[in-house]
Amino acid sequence: MSLLESIRMALASLTANKLRSFLTMLGVIIGVAAVVGLVSIGQGASRSVTEQIASLGTDLITISPGRIRRTPGTPMARGSVDLLTLDHLRELQEAQLPGIRSLSAEASGSFTVAWGREATSTRVVGTTPEYIEQLNWAVAEGRFFTADEVASLARVAVLGDVAMEDLFGESGRSPIGQTIRIGSVPFTVVGVMTPRTQGFFSMGDQVLVPITTAQKRLFGRDRVNSIQVSSLGPEWTPLAQQALTNFLTQRLGSADRFVITSQQELLETMAQTTGTLTLLLAGITGISLLVGGIGIMNIMMVSVTERTREIGIRKAVGAKSRHVLLQFLVESITLSSLGGIVGVLLGVAAGWYLARAGQWAFAVEPVTIALALGFALAVGLFFGVYPAWRASRLDPIEALRYE
Repeated sequence: MSLLESIRMALASLTANKLRSFLTMLGVIIGVAAVVGLVSIGQGASRSVTEQIASLGTDLITISPGRIRRTPGTPMARGSVDLLTLDHLRELQEAQLPGIRSLSAEASGSFTVAWGREATSTRVVGTTPEYIEQLNWAVAEGRFFTADEVASLARVAVLGDVAMEDLFGESGRSPIGQTIRIGSVPFTVVGVMTPRTQGFFSMGDQVLVPITTAQKRLFGRDRVNSIQVSSLGPEWTPLAQQALTNFLTQRLGSADRFVITSQQELLETMAQTTGTLTLLLAGITGISLLVGGIGIMNIMMVSVTERTREIGIRKAVGAKSRHVLLQFLVESITLSSLGGIVGVLLGVAAGWYLARAGQWAFAVEPVTIALALGFALAVGLFFGVYPAWRASRLDPIEALRYE
């Protein structure tokens, strides 16, 4: 008996019991759909976050106060947040360290921002003009504040697109030249930024002001949350990081008083984390495939019992044990393969729908589909071997006597 003949007979047997065949495949369908759907969602979300991080530039380095430390039973903490100031930024600018293109500083806090009767609670970021260049963030309307305005503590503000919509969306008026109040301090709007996201979060829900103005008129302190550094390029980033580490260690007296991270390190950490999470999800959902395989073995055992006389007749007219083995093995593999194909289609559809609803990229790698189908086929082969072996071992005389 040829393989094609075995497949034809397997399909005929399965279509003769359509409902039973469908219910048998259901475990495999659910398992494959879950694997493909969850892995595609994970890959899509990871791609979205990675693209957003990469869009900030792999040449970006962040200096934050205090070394990250973990103590069992306590949340992650940093050192003193009053460590970094604008003096450190100026010293770094004057040092002209190798591999560095530009530097900026950031200090932020939450405030109620109001215009007329409209008000919104948002993040206010005090920074310098280099900040938006480092983030590749463009001005959509008006302009950004200048270095002279930073030096003179000017009360000017640039709105993110979300903050602008919250304050001026209903009025339809241009925000340029309008006076808003941040807390109780009036600021003149000079610009609006283009829409921008970072990971899953919108950067548009913030108001940008000169850092000196923010420190003196809003925060009442001279600290900065972080210092942003742009290297001359990704290949210069390690050199720039080492130069910054050496300089700050000498200046502050200890490497424990600051932490330096790069976008490249963040990308590598993200890739490791999402890879581990994807494997974990695939492993968990793969258990349902094993359950589906047990269902296939169970129904194949029932099929062997029901078709005992058929097996006896086939052997009596000359069919060999290997022919019977092949027939039942092909039936098992056909069940799991059809279930795998339907599962892939459902998984892709579910992944696409959820990605669209979550507004992140949809990604289905061919290797994911190939592995899911291969695993489904392997399940059919593994769980079909024993029923097929039992069928091939039946004695034709005893099988013909079976009622």
